Amino acid sequence: MTAEHELTVRPVTPADRPTLDRLWLLFRHDLSEFGGQLPHPDGTFRSERLEAAFSGDADWAAYLFSRGAHPVGFAFVRALTRSTRVLNSFFVVRGVRRSGVGLRAVRDVVARHPGEWTVAFQDANPGAVRFWRRVAESIAPGAWEEERRPVPGKPDLAPDVWVSFQCPSP
Repeated sequence: MTAEHELTVRPVTPADRPTLDRLWLLFRHDLSEFGGQLPHPDGTFRSERLEAAFSGDADWAAYLFSRGAHPVGFAFVRALTRSTRVLNSFFVVRGVRRSGVGLRAVRDVVARHPGEWTVAFQDANPGAVRFWRRVAESIAPGAWEEERRPVPGKPDLAPDVWVSFQCPSP
């Protein structure tokens, strides 16, 4: 595989903030299809998870995915100091979807923090449904769980789907 096609997954630095700001807009735009969220008047979307990922809080970690010089996605992890880690936000640009980049990136991120994991997605997003079930089966074959949970404080929304699995220590 050439360097241009090798996937790099690394923790973000403050210098990555402009890149993550742009990728965040793409991520929130993609999700708006499934929840009907509209951008703010200035064209941005809600960004509290992005802010938390750059806050320096020991409970959060952020990772940037690249192929060569090209940023191709990110992952935000929370609850690092708790018994179950949460893959809070995960995004891969459309140009590399269905190429294995997402699965490789998730496996890399999860392996950095062995233990219990959970990730939420929506039934209305069929790509996410297929992807996260495939991830769980890849990491914990036959030993993962899926459940639907109401969105706290938002009874009008469809429940989130949560997939839980254990990532073994190396």
